Amino acid sequence: MPSISFYDPQRSYEYNFIEGPFGIFADGKVTKERGKPKYKFFGQPVYLPFGIPAGPLVNGAYCKAALDHGFDIVVYKTVRTKRLIVHPWPNVLSLSIKGDLTEEKAQKGVVGHHSYKYPLSITNSFGVPSFDPSFWQKDLAETVKYAKSGQVVVGSFQGTVNPEHNKTKYLKDFVLAARLVKETKVKVMEVNLSCPNEGHSNMLCYDIDTTFKIANAIKNEIGNTPLILKLAYFHNHQHLDDFVKKLGKIVEGFAAINTLPAKIIDDKGGRALPGDGRDTSGVCGSAIKWAGIDMVGRLSKYREELGYKYKIVGVGGVMKAKDYRDYIKVGADAVMSATGAMWNPMLAQEIKKSIK
Repeated sequence: MPSISFYDPQRSYEYNFIEGPFGIFADGKVTKERGKPKYKFFGQPVYLPFGIPAGPLVNGAYCKAALDHGFDIVVYKTVRTKRLIVHPWPNVLSLSIKGDLTEEKAQKGVVGHHSYKYPLSITNSFGVPSFDPSFWQKDLAETVKYAKSGQVVVGSFQGTVNPEHNKTKYLKDFVLAARLVKETKVKVMEVNLSCPNEGHSNMLCYDIDTTFKIANAIKNEIGNTPLILKLAYFHNHQHLDDFVKKLGKIVEGFAAINTLPAKIIDDKGGRALPGDGRDTSGVCGSAIKWAGIDMVGRLSKYREELGYKYKIVGVGGVMKAKDYRDYIKVGADAVMSATGAMWNPMLAQEIKKSIK
């Protein structure tokens, strides 16, 4: 595996934001595609329905580097309506997990450290930071313009819980975020309903009624712009069935999964991530592929049974070309990789060569 990730986990978020990207993403090279795009991503032509999800592409410079290196779908890091600071460093740790990350392993705790090697799984604990809209609207708009034919930039956003825990204000904040993102001229939008990295494990997507209200309000605001709901893993099959039946007709797509929450410990059993609310953090990489594949398969099954038209974006544990094909086989319309792409910035080109 490459020795340098395009995001340096040994450095602070602020350093990465200003100085990055690193490694291959900093080589200035631009991949040139031949012919015309053969695929569609929510109506937009792409050479390959593969890209990088919200998270590691922390600003326009990272997104542009990803586009230059053959990732045809890039998701600009999730934004908010106001500035929120990042969690204290470290924000990324490698994890010692043998095989799949089961519920039992997650609850018992997995050891975090700074030795990155395959099979690679990591935790990312940023807390969904955001700059003020006065910065990210301009940066995102410039990134959208940078995308070439056959490439798509997705705008990811979420609302922010208010101190009063007022649900009406919370809903309005989602709508405002959607409006601000749409103003950047993105052609596809994604709302994050599934992040355990804010210090809680009870994700919004598990609340079907609230999600329904938020999704409806967002669609009323953005009109025909496709909306993707970013989901966590649903352990209960009936819960997911109920969710899809209520949401599957009003949004254009689902992305699954974000991460799996787990207790993160050091080699002595203590807390590995400093600060309140960071005992639990999201796990990405090889150990969660099983969950992503399972969710995509179930979403595909429900789509066929119910006669719905939503698209499915498969995410989780995509480290090599075979992982991409595995997601397509179970029903994904597009596939994304965060951890795999971070440590192998040539992944998109490898997948394209493997399927020619």
